[in-house]
Amino acid sequence: MIPRRPLARALLAVFPVLVAAHLAVQLLGAESWARPTQVLLMPALALAVLAAAERPRRRPVALLLVALFFSWLGDALPAPAGGDTAFLLMVGGFLAAQLVYAFAFWPYRRRSALFHRRWLLAPYLGAVAALVWLCAPHAGGLLLPVLAYGLVLGLMAVLATGVGAWAAAGGALFLASDSLIALRAFVPGFALPQDGFWVMAGYCAAQACIALGVLQRANGRPAEHSLPR
Repeated sequence: MIPRRPLARALLAVFPVLVAAHLAVQLLGAESWARPTQVLLMPALALAVLAAAERPRRRPVALLLVALFFSWLGDALPAPAGGDTAFLLMVGGFLAAQLVYAFAFWPYRRRSALFHRRWLLAPYLGAVAALVWLCAPHAGGLLLPVLAYGLVLGLMAVLATGVGAWAAAGGALFLASDSLIALRAFVPGFALPQDGFWVMAGYCAAQACIALGVLQRANGRPAEHSLPR
């Protein structure tokens, strides 16, 4: 998985360095540095994917890069906006990313919890249902986009279980991270100490795990820990 070329190794090292820097900014509360470091994360991960992907690059890798682009839009577009507009821009970018991820994972659906060990659907369905139940009374005019995003996010996380263990972990982490954002935005009185740190830690780990899972599949390595047939 780790390429031998020095340039490729250097590109792979950029993402974890930027993640560490951004998480440090979150812990220190240096708000003026939070957005500049955040918008660099997904381009750095995309470079790492390009460095690690074997050639010719297969369809899952192309879709992964598209999803990372939309994720970057979700990170970057809200910056000049404010209020509900910023929130909708963020949701729009990440909704597009989740749809692309779901499309990329769809060919592996028969290995996923949709068809095997269906009892695993329970925690995903429960998490999405609980999130909607908690947030809906306070979402107001944002209810429909929040509901749509929650359903697509849950579908993506379930489909990720068919790709392999890394992608499944990434889907679950994405669900957890975005749930924290929704709870913070809509549930009165909800507050988690250093919530920005935990949201971004989960988000970065989710994207990295999904990328690793997709690369394993695309590079022809079996995902031994995907759900059995």
